[in-house]
Amino acid sequence: MSLSPPLPLEGRSAVVTGAGRGLGRAEALELARLGAAVVVNDYGQPGRDGSGTASAGPAEDVAAEIRAAGGRALAHTGDVADFEQARALVESAVGEFGKLDILVNNAGILRDRMVFSMSEEEWDSVIRVHLKGHFNTTHFAAAHWRERSKAAGGPVYGRIVNTSSEAFLAGSAGQPNYAAAKGGIVGLTTSTALALARYGVTANAICPRARTRMTEDVFVGAGFEPPAEGLDPLAPEHVAPLVGYLASPAAERINGQLLVVHGGMVAIVERPRVQAKFDSKQDTFTYDELDALLTPHYADRPQGETFAAAEVLGLRRR
Repeated sequence: MSLSPPLPLEGRSAVVTGAGRGLGRAEALELARLGAAVVVNDYGQPGRDGSGTASAGPAEDVAAEIRAAGGRALAHTGDVADFEQARALVESAVGEFGKLDILVNNAGILRDRMVFSMSEEEWDSVIRVHLKGHFNTTHFAAAHWRERSKAAGGPVYGRIVNTSSEAFLAGSAGQPNYAAAKGGIVGLTTSTALALARYGVTANAICPRARTRMTEDVFVGAGFEPPAEGLDPLAPEHVAPLVGYLASPAAERINGQLLVVHGGMVAIVERPRVQAKFDSKQDTFTYDELDALLTPHYADRPQGETFAAAEVLGLRRR
């Protein structure tokens, strides 16, 4: 009698934040399908702006769905932007499953406003949930892996998958707080990747494009209406397999990377490259010399146009 091969994440445990709905839910289900035991974290507020009363319902529902399919799952309803609640989240995975192997940071909110209209609270709240939330869980997961590595006398298994956005790559006029947070997450990811590589841990970031409660009106307004039938090209289920792969042993050589993913497409984003270089012919530049060099370089560029890496990659709809 032939035995089925082990699942890629069999024997692994994972934490997925913001996993009660949308992308996080799809990612938690995919990790469970691949064999991981999952802590499903979601603060449970109904508003995409972080408003409303927190509820255990979304996290409990997804955990129950995983268990009904034969998997192992635990619901956690803490606020990842709170340092101590993030500690408790990581400790819950270690306490329930013996260790933590995978951290998927997905939790986030939106409070969109043009930069000249945005309030301090709208800025702070988005930075808090996205960027501080990513840091908090990463901090405690990293400390766990470092201690395990010391005890083992060598590398251990650890995977971090963070969630950035094309709003960081291409800019988003009405989302200065969100774009800044997502850019910060890329910086956090690359720094973490360098710091934890010696312990056997990888850290990567994805820029997913998916139709969720946070984005559905944005996509419809941009002409990306859902299809009348068949799988939506913007369904979160298109993103989840990449997260499962990055969390797996197969991705051990992928570290400090940024990947764009949606609708059956994955693009690996290069680090920024120098487009042009100018050297002063004197001890230091003067205004006149810079004017003579840089003004002609940008002369053919439409006024107001900004650098947009996603446009270069052909990832944005024109």
